[in-house]
Amino acid sequence: MRPSLGFDILSAMLWIPGPTYVRPSILESLTQPPIGHRSAEMVEIIERLDPHLALAFGLEDGDWQVAATTSSATGLMEASLIGAGERILCVVGGAFGKRWATIAKDLGKDVQILQVPAGEVVNDMLLAETLDMDGPFDALTLVVNETSTGVYTDPFPIARVLQAFPDTLFLADVVSAIAGTAISLERNCIDFALAGINKALALPPGIAVCGVSEAFMDRAREQSNRGFYLDPIRIVEGHAKRKTPTTPCITLYRALAEQLEDISAGVQLPSDFAAEPGAPAWQARFDVHTAMQTRTLEWAAGHGLEPFPVPAGLSSTVSCIRAGHVDVPSLISGLKERGHEIGNGYGELKNQTFRIGHMGDHTPEQLEELLTAADEVLAATASA
Repeated sequence: MRPSLGFDILSAMLWIPGPTYVRPSILESLTQPPIGHRSAEMVEIIERLDPHLALAFGLEDGDWQVAATTSSATGLMEASLIGAGERILCVVGGAFGKRWATIAKDLGKDVQILQVPAGEVVNDMLLAETLDMDGPFDALTLVVNETSTGVYTDPFPIARVLQAFPDTLFLADVVSAIAGTAISLERNCIDFALAGINKALALPPGIAVCGVSEAFMDRAREQSNRGFYLDPIRIVEGHAKRKTPTTPCITLYRALAEQLEDISAGVQLPSDFAAEPGAPAWQARFDVHTAMQTRTLEWAAGHGLEPFPVPAGLSSTVSCIRAGHVDVPSLISGLKERGHEIGNGYGELKNQTFRIGHMGDHTPEQLEELLTAADEVLAATASA
């Protein structure tokens, strides 16, 4: 029997848009002792990941590979650019789209930014015009679920536009989308999708995962001076060989394997969302997130509040709410006193919006507890 962690692991409930709530059983698994990273046991752990990562990325055939690596998702942003080529078109509609563009510039890439107003999704016609008039581009970057603004951009219309530009790789940040909404790399022709594990995968931060097309791998092999730690070829091929290029974060690999297996088995699904193991269990998990999004927006409307994103861009994992009459710092502090923590607006949206990360292993029942606490705080603020 593993020893107790020695503290109350249920003392705080995180509703920020990541890192998010981690189940006690997962936290307990992190207390297991490390193993040799070149051992047969480590090979077994890595092999446990692949079939479930394939479900997370919506993969069915062999034209894409999955991999895990020890870094943040930002590390894989950089790795994707290292392998993509020199001319990069960055769709920027929030802080993390801007981060990708900044990394590309720091790498010396020839970068063009297609700016999207905060809260909106990219216009397909404008994207096609930019690709046609200002191209050719080696790659396009898109944050599918912009955590800073709560905007979800459906990648399928982007993929349709890119059909006319077959030499432009499609790089997608799915950090706060994976395990929270359906992602199909094949349907959306995404060449490199990257994510951390500390949002809808509901694990502590420290490793990242990706799904990669053969087209990307072929392009990356052509690039010189790929470095070492963030070389996408080393990352993907090392994973395929079950031999990570560097010492991995073993405890998080083990926790990720356990979490992925639990998701595929439907372990955390509320009874109303019970489903068969495999792809149906993943879809049921997505349905839970959608139900929590709907309930959150209903609650907001009941207080005269509106979502920040346009209707077509509402995220199922992160609700970014316009503050309106709400004093955001008071709401946040009042919720902390009641055992819940939500996120303020990000960057320029601070105190103008607040964000609720209804993602990962949160349940509709837990969400009701949060919203009830928020009602109490708003009522107390109004009567003060």
